[in-house]
Amino acid sequence: MRDPYSVLGVSRKASEKDIKSAFRKLAKRYHPDSNKDDPKAKEKFAEANQAYEILGDKDKRRKFDAGEIDAEGKDKFAGFEGYHGSGSPFEGFEFRTSRGGGRRARAGGAPFGDASFSGAEDILSQIFGSSFAGARQAGPGGGPRPGGDASAHDFGQRPSADIQLKARITVEDLARGKSSVHLPDGKQLAFSLPAEAKDGQVVRLAGQGVKQPGQKPGDALVTLSFAPHPRFEVNGADLRANADLPLATAVTGGKLAVETLDGKIALNIPAWTSSGKVFRLKGKGLPKKGGGHGDLLITTAIVLPDDKRDEISEMMRKAFASQ
Repeated sequence: MRDPYSVLGVSRKASEKDIKSAFRKLAKRYHPDSNKDDPKAKEKFAEANQAYEILGDKDKRRKFDAGEIDAEGKDKFAGFEGYHGSGSPFEGFEFRTSRGGGRRARAGGAPFGDASFSGAEDILSQIFGSSFAGARQAGPGGGPRPGGDASAHDFGQRPSADIQLKARITVEDLARGKSSVHLPDGKQLAFSLPAEAKDGQVVRLAGQGVKQPGQKPGDALVTLSFAPHPRFEVNGADLRANADLPLATAVTGGKLAVETLDGKIALNIPAWTSSGKVFRLKGKGLPKKGGGHGDLLITTAIVLPDDKRDEISEMMRKAFASQ
């Protein structure tokens, strides 16, 4: 794959906002649903999606800039650069098996050394996508191996058919309990979100992984990545938000318009309310486990009016002159 910065058309000093904006433009332009008659659009969309997987993730971007991973997100294994083997897609990569240790494959498919590089199965799944099924049936020379496959023969177990994906989750997604994710082939897949989902939680979508002839399809393992919201902060099933409180309302009491997921409502403010006062709006949060909704917690912050600066200053001086 090409350099992700080139794919998105941004410089290496681009901000997160610029990278996100560039990706959105490309995704909108090349999305397969909008380009059904253009076979190249699917490839360009997948390329843009892969580039954003690297540059849209702070940790992956740092590793790519430092040369620790390549443009596909794969670790750069020392000693394998420049190697050209007999053509097997498994050469130079390591598998992790359920028995614990990993073993790397060298030229000819023969294993050597005991190592443990995590995530190799997922890397293979992401690299080969739907073609991974055929690759697994190939021996070290790239040809078919009757009754077996490279991983089972060389490592004692087939590599996982699961794929790992990441989905950006908004507060609105959490509220309705649904979101979607793009599969490696560009297909958009809708899925349900668990109540009280957490940032970084993994959701398993059964049967949406690599499909291999004669075998049960793998699963898609979707890592939830919460997108920041301009007003709300997620805390389990509760939401937190801040609200500016005019000085006059804080002193005399009154109504304060505040935002909720259902729109604006009038919050009753008692007289002499200080900054930092928390108001709890029952049932205005996110879905809870077992049913119902969490609450919305509003923290007030008093705001002084700029247009009455002189009057208020004079009033304060008179009020506290005797102290």
